[in-house]
Amino acid sequence: MAQGGENWWRHGIFYQIYPRSFQDSTGDGVGDLAGILRRLPYVKSLGVDAIWLSPIFPSPMADFGYDISDYTGIAPLFGTMEDFDALLAAAHDNGLKLILDLVPNHTSDQHPWFVESRASRDNPRRDWYVWRDPAADGGPPNNWLSEFGGSAWQFDETTGQYYYHAFLAQQPDLNWRNPDVRAAIYDVMRFWLEKGVDGFRVDVIWHLIKDAEFRDNPPNPHYVEGRPPHEKILTQYSTDQAEVHDVIAEMRRVIDSFGDRVLIGEVYLPLHRLMAYYGNDLSGAQMPFNFALLSTFWSARSIEQIIHDYEKALPKGAWPNWVLGNHDRPRVASRVGAEQARVAAMLLLTLRGTPTLYYGDEIGMHQLAIAPEDVRDPFEKNVPGIGVGRDGCRTPMQWDSSQFAGFSETRPWLPLPEDHVHENVVNLDADTRSILSLYKRLIALRKGCLPLVVGDYHPIAAQGDLLIYRRDAEGRGVIVVLNLGPEPIAVTTSAIRFGSEILISTFLDREGEKLEGVLDLRGNEGVIVMPPA
Repeated sequence: MAQGGENWWRHGIFYQIYPRSFQDSTGDGVGDLAGILRRLPYVKSLGVDAIWLSPIFPSPMADFGYDISDYTGIAPLFGTMEDFDALLAAAHDNGLKLILDLVPNHTSDQHPWFVESRASRDNPRRDWYVWRDPAADGGPPNNWLSEFGGSAWQFDETTGQYYYHAFLAQQPDLNWRNPDVRAAIYDVMRFWLEKGVDGFRVDVIWHLIKDAEFRDNPPNPHYVEGRPPHEKILTQYSTDQAEVHDVIAEMRRVIDSFGDRVLIGEVYLPLHRLMAYYGNDLSGAQMPFNFALLSTFWSARSIEQIIHDYEKALPKGAWPNWVLGNHDRPRVASRVGAEQARVAAMLLLTLRGTPTLYYGDEIGMHQLAIAPEDVRDPFEKNVPGIGVGRDGCRTPMQWDSSQFAGFSETRPWLPLPEDHVHENVVNLDADTRSILSLYKRLIALRKGCLPLVVGDYHPIAAQGDLLIYRRDAEGRGVIVVLNLGPEPIAVTTSAIRFGSEILISTFLDREGEKLEGVLDLRGNEGVIVMPPA
């Protein structure tokens, strides 16, 4: 059902791989493309449909690949172009799509474009980046802040101007108002699309266009001490400008010229602003990432409200999507607890829209506390001590109980938790009631159940820790009942009629159970119920 065909991304399940941490094949402690190829049978066994790779391009690795020095190469750390071609071919042979991470907002300061741009004020590529004269006092041109701490402006002694960097100083922002920049990135997209990649996840897409007048951002009246310092100002003029939607529509036209490919946008914005990224007449990103579940208070009523607001806000014909984890946010098992991680899995895989899984969440990997001497993340190094570090959600995949978890033959680039000797793929795959077995069963059930793939979403009134909804398609329906609390609950809603059958429980021990009008749920249990015909 989920492979091939028009709009395959609507019916598929995406799986994000952070290449540094999936599988090392060379013994250097860092994952690589050959390692991913080796583990492709595992990915296929999950039942997912598409792999999204975090950046694999040449980079000085100041921000672990999000500082690109060559958009059309492969970082030697990850292998060669031949390795990439082999992985792409094998993915396609196994019925899997492959999505690349496109990082068009900024390059590395070592990219040849920037080396030229900073060489002189009259260099032909000067205007490819965002350069401004100092303020009257000689300081930065305005008050814009870097997300990684400090001013977003870096003074260049050679030319006497500042360049803008929304992130690290080693990541200068491209000037997307320059048509030559746009053309160059669209050529990059075509390079990979011609190779056969199935689309792109576009990094920080809402950052691409900046205010033409470079006005100061206003202060954030809701800033709370202890939050990252860049949140002291609102990004009113440095992000989410109206003209960005023209750029995204151009990107979409590049995508569409290659047939049924997908454009996914990374957008951290409030709901009403997120929806604009679908574009006029849906000419923007097919899936602006919906990150609402990454930061919500984990309660039935909060999640119910988020689903309602999101569904209501979607433009006509727009396709929804849901994300529970990624390489920038704490692991879901640590956010909601190990018991609720199973309920979260059922939620993600039964909501209307395309789900994206983050590697390791399917085995319940948790956020690892990283000792100061092991910190690698520049965000944590620049803004220490307030919990912004991302290393803890990027630790190596736990394949087996060996010293380095089957990830590498040597010490990995990030440490492993001690519990990897128990919590690993080999052990969990052998346990028919493990969280890994639950993910596989949920994915298989979803793919074989039309209401879960394309069905409408209908909330069912509930109170307390209960979240209940129905998915309906072509006269068939299933009901999802989730207990987001630790206490048992007797569910007596009229939606669950006599003779209803439990298709699956998060505990994987109630399949085929017939209900007699009352559904008894254990604490932290979710079930999918099939009403009688």
